[in-house]
Amino acid sequence: MPTYVMLANWTDQGLKAIAEGPTRLDQARAMLEEMGGQFRSLYMTMGQFDLVGIYDVSDDAVAARFTLMLGRLGNVRTTSMKAFPEEAYKQIVNSLR
Repeated sequence: MPTYVMLANWTDQGLKAIAEGPTRLDQARAMLEEMGGQFRSLYMTMGQFDLVGIYDVSDDAVAARFTLMLGRLGNVRTTSMKAFPEEAYKQIVNSLR
């Protein structure tokens, strides 16, 4: 299953109800699992982004659907990136020879 990295920032709405953040995370995890995916990890971070999540889903369309559904809730804004594991990285770079 492909892996995705999600960078997120809380919106004003999300910060006003920050005490509900853990419950919202559980709801997001359940939503992702309903789509056949799973969170590998989630980190609260300091700096440009408030949260970094790493998750697996079956394809780009499901990843896009997940981030759109999160955005629609209004508590976070996300930036997502597809992540290639080390072996895929090596194969891609070696194919350039």
